[in-house]
Amino acid sequence: MKLSKSRHILLSAKQIHKEYQVNRAQILRVLKNIEISVHEGEILAIVGHSGAGKSTLLHILGTLDRPTQGHVFLYKTDIFKMTDIQLAHFRNQHIGFVFQFHHLLPEFTAIENVAMPGLILRKSEDEAMARANLLLQQVGLDKRLYHRPRELSGGEQQRVAFARALMNDPKIILADEPSGNLDLKNSEALHQLMWELVRRTGKTFVVVTHNHELADKADRVIELMDGQIKSKM
Repeated sequence: MKLSKSRHILLSAKQIHKEYQVNRAQILRVLKNIEISVHEGEILAIVGHSGAGKSTLLHILGTLDRPTQGHVFLYKTDIFKMTDIQLAHFRNQHIGFVFQFHHLLPEFTAIENVAMPGLILRKSEDEAMARANLLLQQVGLDKRLYHRPRELSGGEQQRVAFARALMNDPKIILADEPSGNLDLKNSEALHQLMWELVRRTGKTFVVVTHNHELADKADRVIELMDGQIKSKM
C-alpha cells in the first residue's frame, strides 16, 4: 500500500537518546539520535536483532518510558512536557497497546478486561461494556465474553488484548512482538485479524516484530541496529 503524500504526520520522534547508568563507570547507550515520523493511517514495522533497542523505542513512543534526551510529538503535542499523571491520562485516551504477553487481569472476564480502559476514562459502565461487547465480536470472541484469561487459549488471550487496545478508539496502536508467544497457526491468525481491523478502522499501527512475513505486509519498515536506524524501507 502506497501512502498518500497528503497524509498528516501523527507521531514524530526527534533526536531520541536513551541511556542507562550501569554503574559509576559505565553508561549503556540503548538509543542514539533516533528520528522517526509516522503518518496517519500508516502501518510501520520496526525490526532488528535482539538488543537493538526496538522495545525501548516503542515504550518511549508510547510514553511508557521517558527518553534521556529528545522529544516525541503526538497530535503535535510535545508529550514529555507533561507530568507523569498527565501522561497516564493522555496515554489511556490516545494510545492503544498490545504486548507479547497479554497482561490481562486474571480475576476479570474477557469483556471486563476490554472495558477496563473505558472505565478508567470514566465512561459509564453500560457504555464501556457495550463497546467491549462489540469489540470482542469483531475479534471473533462473542462466545467467550464471560471467560477468564485462564479459560482462554493463548491466541484468544491476545485477541482480547487487541480488543482492549481499541477500547478508547485511539488513533494509534503500538504492538510489541504481539505474536511472539504464539505458535505458527495462532500467530498467522492474529496477524490477519490485526491487519484487517487496522485497515478497516484507519488506525495508525506501529509494530515491533522479528517476524519478517508480518513486517513485509507493513507500509514501511525501519530496521534498528545497535540503537540506531540502519535502514528505512
